Amino acid sequence: MTDIEGGQAAPDRLRNLPSRLLTQAAMHADRLVSEGLAGADARKWHYAVLITLQEFGPASQAALSRRTGIYRSDLVAVINELADRGLIERAPDPADRRRNVITMTSRGRHHLRRLDDLLAAVQDDLLAPLSPTERDELIRLLKRLLDGAS
Repeated sequence: MTDIEGGQAAPDRLRNLPSRLLTQAAMHADRLVSEGLAGADARKWHYAVLITLQEFGPASQAALSRRTGIYRSDLVAVINELADRGLIERAPDPADRRRNVITMTSRGRHHLRRLDDLLAAVQDDLLAPLSPTERDELIRLLKRLLDGAS
């Protein structure tokens, strides 16, 4: 990916700033993921909710919000979209009828498998310039950066 600003190559000092490189790489990755998911009529938040339900099982909306990082007000819309498509079910919590428990349906599990395959291909496209060893190293370093930010 060439760094072009207004039709001109960016100055070396800008092109070599780690924060800028991370931002540009993140924007590129975000675009690839968003475009890939859009082809499956999905969004990143759909994937986040489905993968969270798969890993942790049925959950309240509050738990889903905490685990996915999706604001509760935004999560309601995501849950509505997924429920309308039959990918999840929302039912009153038997322990507390004031809250709902969200459960993934078999249709949701099938859809998630499709999204997993799609995102694996997107990851391969994103990381195509890197060898398998470089990919592992990049992931290790990114995790280390994020762990240090906590």
